[in-house]
Amino acid sequence: MATRRRSTRVAGLGWNVLGAITTATVLVLTTASGAGAGTTSGPRPAEPSTNQAQPDPSLTQGRVPVGGPHPGAAEPSVGRAKFDPSFTHGRVPVDGGVLHYVRGGSGPALVLLHGWPQTWWEWRKVMPALARTHTVIAFDLPGLGGSTVPPGGFDAATTSRRIRQAVHRLGFRQVKILAHDDGALVAYPYARDFPSEVSRLAVLELPLNGFGLEDAYRLSWHFRFNSAPKPLPERIVSTQDDVEAYLGSLFDGAHRPAAIDRREYFRAYADPATRSAAYEYYRAFAANAADNQANASKRLAMPVLAMGAQHVFGAQIAESFRHVADDVREVVAPASGHWIPEENPAFLTDCARLFFGPPTTTPSSPALAPCAP
Repeated sequence: MATRRRSTRVAGLGWNVLGAITTATVLVLTTASGAGAGTTSGPRPAEPSTNQAQPDPSLTQGRVPVGGPHPGAAEPSVGRAKFDPSFTHGRVPVDGGVLHYVRGGSGPALVLLHGWPQTWWEWRKVMPALARTHTVIAFDLPGLGGSTVPPGGFDAATTSRRIRQAVHRLGFRQVKILAHDDGALVAYPYARDFPSEVSRLAVLELPLNGFGLEDAYRLSWHFRFNSAPKPLPERIVSTQDDVEAYLGSLFDGAHRPAAIDRREYFRAYADPATRSAAYEYYRAFAANAADNQANASKRLAMPVLAMGAQHVFGAQIAESFRHVADDVREVVAPASGHWIPEENPAFLTDCARLFFGPPTTTPSSPALAPCAP
């Protein structure tokens, strides 16, 4: 979920996107986030879906299911990973579909949850180091990346239960969680609803629904746009040129734009069904907020590392999580914009290895002091 303090750049947007946004802005801004449903005309209808949930022959036959997108430009859907041969791709059935994951290392389970508009691929720069001491499992959220699109249930609580189901089917009960952006919204109810199964939680660059995220809507128009009723955003961003213009304009706002593998994310969101699934996560924001506020008394007791980027949310992540957690460690990632795992992977790696490491680990610099276990 891209956001930043500077103004959104629109110079690179295609005419289709610009013209449609001009027409639709009033509709988007007057629509409550995540509310309602309806239809509207657009420049052209969305392309046919190729990523609907369906029986998955790859689970038993080692093949890629028809229409399933390949995770990572050069990566297989199952089998040994190419970015690092010590990792393997796999698929696990859950309620509503099949989740793709990438797994490597040994030891306690460390679950990685990505954000929008990304996939598990955003973690590739930190996964090898984390796998030295943990079994790292990077999931694609339901409907995104290599995971199939579920028929419904895009709210954070339902999504967290699907992730937990996948974790259990992979043979783990106790986990630690590292989550970015939308993944952080999912990680919170996982830890809240199953506190005996989550020993540590690290969340990056997104306040919680109902506890600060709504204040960020003024920073970027994409919050309202993505949460607009179906099929408004689906019809406005309806071609690959539109996808690259839209996502590219967000990546351009990074502190280190060249560090982000935008071509991979352009490819990952080429399927109209994947894009629509992503919007459904935003349309669930109101439900998330209501759920979070109703359950805020179930305070998290485990340590929570709340990291914001120097050039975006900063201390606001910790401020948000203090509404629901007792032991919040405030961390600011230096020299980074919203996409910390790609913009400053070295700092994130050092911080995560401290926070998830043994209690005797000591920080090597003052900036890492809040990461100490």
